[in-house]
Amino acid sequence: MAKPPIYYTTPIYYVNDKPHIGHAYTSLATDVLARFKRLDGHEVFFLTGTDEHGQKVEKAAKDAGEDPQAFTDRVSQAFRDLTVTMGFSNDDFIRTTEPRHKAACVALWKVLAERGEIYLGDYEGWYAVRDEAFYGPDELTERDGVKYAPSGAPVEWVREPSYFFRLSKWLPELLRRFDLSDGDPERIDIQPESRRNEVRAFVAQGLKDFAGKPEKLDLSVSRTSFTWGVKVPGDEAHVMYVWVDALTNYITAAGYPDTTNPRWKFWPADVHFVGKDIVRFHTIYWPAMLLAAGLAPPKRVFAHGWWTNEGQKISKSLGNVIDPVSLVEEYGLDPVRYFLLREVPFGQDGDFARKALINRLNGELADALGNLANRTLSLIQRNCEGKLPAAAARTEEDGELFASVDALAETVRKQLDQQHFHIALETIFASVREANGYITKMAPWALKKTDVVRMAAVLRHLHTALRTYATLLQPFMPTTMAALLDQLAVPAGARDIAALGKPMADGVALPPPTPLFRKIELPA
Repeated sequence: MAKPPIYYTTPIYYVNDKPHIGHAYTSLATDVLARFKRLDGHEVFFLTGTDEHGQKVEKAAKDAGEDPQAFTDRVSQAFRDLTVTMGFSNDDFIRTTEPRHKAACVALWKVLAERGEIYLGDYEGWYAVRDEAFYGPDELTERDGVKYAPSGAPVEWVREPSYFFRLSKWLPELLRRFDLSDGDPERIDIQPESRRNEVRAFVAQGLKDFAGKPEKLDLSVSRTSFTWGVKVPGDEAHVMYVWVDALTNYITAAGYPDTTNPRWKFWPADVHFVGKDIVRFHTIYWPAMLLAAGLAPPKRVFAHGWWTNEGQKISKSLGNVIDPVSLVEEYGLDPVRYFLLREVPFGQDGDFARKALINRLNGELADALGNLANRTLSLIQRNCEGKLPAAAARTEEDGELFASVDALAETVRKQLDQQHFHIALETIFASVREANGYITKMAPWALKKTDVVRMAAVLRHLHTALRTYATLLQPFMPTTMAALLDQLAVPAGARDIAALGKPMADGVALPPPTPLFRKIELPA
């Protein structure tokens, strides 16, 4: 029976600056999950891209002395280059300045307008240009006569004609869907749970505060104060506001408005990965617009946390922005990919410390996994003529190791289905530690003198364990695990999860092993 198709998205990244560690982190999580699901027999569509319209981009281009399109062409390419540097396996890269996207935005707008979900009015309120968002007076702080949004961005009072989306109409339906049980096809799942509670409380409080005045909850969806954006059909004095334009990218890439497009089978998205700063837009505005247009909302939105750098908040003014490209150049791609998802529970804030990265690389990757592979494969080279020993029955002692190894694929599958990346990695490396204890206890180098048959059996069992680890770690460290699978002589067509249930042929020639990881000295 064919497994269902799966659709994962990153947020589309804003092109007013170059990529940083936060961008790499979100895309990495999406990439790992996409790679795992492909290994597990699913057809996967993985989307990333860039958000290129709006007042901030218009201003950034002007400050750079460039035309907005030339500016976005240049900065968007840096994000596309990052996908290559980080080894991401995205199936598409969307830009909101593309004709296909503008056409999708216009089509969605027309559907909403025809259904009576959009109306013309005036908007006034405290607006932060940096955030491209309005804030209520109770959300603001004031210093030296200047009002600031919760994000720290300065706000100004703005009044302009605007089209509005009837958000208030859909909020009770959103609350109903937030509260449905896990497994209900209509549920909108927000993770982690703290974000769900936050979003739910925000909607419920709004409904309570503005009871009898639903228009207060409606969403401004156009602007006349700038021109860099998608024109509103039939009223080109207005451009679509970012939360209509940008969010529509997810259905643009799936073929909208052509629902006969082969890609449309992927909609609705299985997971939208976002930063916690944009969770409200993805869990309230976006699902409401989709429901209003007669389209299915996303199944899950997962909001991850933010990184600090050696305990300090990351900011350009402090000069401590973490460049993912430099990290990869210094430590290697796969160790960086591993560390980012191993160090911090996905969904929580975390601190980036070079010492922690080096300790993970040296201790878990080089000493635990790398050393286990090198010891096992070197012993096979020396004592088994470089050929895979014959499969052997398991003793009770072997069973202790395989209690974890045999269950690993299903355990990791369940953990990744919940986006528990760090737990999945800890589970795998707990088994790696067991395997290191097993090789020490079994001492195949000593068995060579007393029981050569048992020695061969032990080495075959270790080979099986290593094959399992390498297969399941491919999504996290694709290049290094491909090298390990080469050293294990696993055929290219037998590297998916289903193949783990099919033993390799006895006597396969194994190449001489080479170190998988380069250890790094801790700075003094």
